[in-house]
Amino acid sequence: MIQLNYNIKLYRKNLKKILKPTDTVIELGCHVGGSSKIIAEIIKEGKLIAIDNSPEAVPKMKKLEKEYSNIEFISGDVRLHNIIKEACKLTEKCNLLSVDLGGGYHPDTVFKVFYIWSSTFKPRDSIIRNKGLIDFVNTSKVEENLNSKNGYLDSYGDEGIPPQIKEFNLWTNSLKNK
Repeated sequence: MIQLNYNIKLYRKNLKKILKPTDTVIELGCHVGGSSKIIAEIIKEGKLIAIDNSPEAVPKMKKLEKEYSNIEFISGDVRLHNIIKEACKLTEKCNLLSVDLGGGYHPDTVFKVFYIWSSTFKPRDSIIRNKGLIDFVNTSKVEENLNSKNGYLDSYGDEGIPPQIKEFNLWTNSLKNK
């Protein structure tokens, strides 16, 4: 199942419904750990790999790592191929992919990040927090029936880490030398 939310309270409420105590969760855009703490408390027997590139995330997430033995924090940009590789060293699969990259901005970036990460880790469920994607889905008319049953798109059949998307390098100079 792939779930879309924008309202943070609804997003967290749905996280609580989806999570199971033994789940492995990859959280893209953990920020300062508000949702991470909720996830870690529910998946007591599981593992949370939380990733964010903001400087303010580092001290807060390092503190949460000490409080919760099931949290692994990676400081990095989820659009970069080496960050996916780093996550692959920690797990080959996840039960839940949680994507919260700015909430309302850049639905194209959010979708591409979701696509790459979900294609790599094949989650049972995915939950994405993005206003633009909800607006797109709710205003679209679909005449064909493609429907994935899992937390990734079944139309993507390849295994392993997909090749780096060249467009990520075209969007911003800050990604070119990393």
